[in-house]
Amino acid sequence: MNLNQRLKLGGSVLAIALCFSASAAASGLVASVSLEKKALGTGDDVVVRVTMFNSGDTAEKILRWHTPFGAIEQSLFEITRDGVNVPYEGKLVKRPAPTAADYLVIEPGKAYTATVELSHLYDMSVTGDYSIRFLSKTAAPVRTDKGEQAADEKTAGLLQSEAVSIWIEGDASPAQKAAEQEAALAGSLTFTQCSSSQQTQIKAAYTAAKNMANGSVSYLTGTPGQRYTKWFGAYNASRFNTVKSHFNAIKDAFANKAVVVDCGCKESYYAYVYPNQPYKIYVCNAFWPAPTTGTDSKGGTLVHEMSHFTVVAGTDDWAYGQSAAASLAISNPSQAIDNADSHEYFGENTPSLP
Repeated sequence: MNLNQRLKLGGSVLAIALCFSASAAASGLVASVSLEKKALGTGDDVVVRVTMFNSGDTAEKILRWHTPFGAIEQSLFEITRDGVNVPYEGKLVKRPAPTAADYLVIEPGKAYTATVELSHLYDMSVTGDYSIRFLSKTAAPVRTDKGEQAADEKTAGLLQSEAVSIWIEGDASPAQKAAEQEAALAGSLTFTQCSSSQQTQIKAAYTAAKNMANGSVSYLTGTPGQRYTKWFGAYNASRFNTVKSHFNAIKDAFANKAVVVDCGCKESYYAYVYPNQPYKIYVCNAFWPAPTTGTDSKGGTLVHEMSHFTVVAGTDDWAYGQSAAASLAISNPSQAIDNADSHEYFGENTPSLP
């Protein structure tokens, strides 16, 4: 299935303004999703139209990778089938901290629209009744396209649309999908498209990542100190136990799972994974000049990516870079314990904290 995305700047937004008039009482971004069809057959592409509209009086900015206006490299939709979550199967990349050039500015009264084919990003091959919602991170006030304000800490900083429904006649039943199993040799490290020198660097990084995971598990058996609060925020028993379970799973994955590292990526970022395709990690251009250990290291990058796998910790990318991750720990610990860079920096522990 092919990705088909088109970006349009709405010079005339009368129709959109009318559509969002009920939610325009407060300033900020609003989003909507629409479908051309309400039912699809086997093999049909699942295509949605996403519109982001600035209903306020001032310009709003949002990171481009939190929008569908370009290559999609993180989950931007919440999809369920018969009430069961449909996992994202596209890329999740590790990026450097954002710069001004990474932001999209939407002027007051303007709208951007993209057409997105979802079938290659989410497994929608199973027959059922699907619900699709645009759900992305943003620094703007949290709002749905009906003007509702998000209430809980976990959804703070999200831009979400109302859900749309579609029936899909797939090529498999839920029972058939559940029966699929992956056979792998435990505790191995193999390579794809990697030169001999690259394999040597990855082996060193892999050892560093295992040491980071082991050290993190050991630290979390004791009383949390400054190292914990720096990256995950104020102590809370539930959040602490979540972080502890994450690192136990990361340690187990490095020690006992069949890990594959692919060196074919030529993009500018560090690495990426498909979260529902464990345990394959794709390393990219920024990975190679990084140090083996320390801040934003090769070993730390492997910890970051390992945490993304749904069967490991299922982390997301709420913040990139040490400064943003440290700020997230203060402002929203619930998101910090779900942030991959926070796990990486905790594991790297550079500079060292008690």
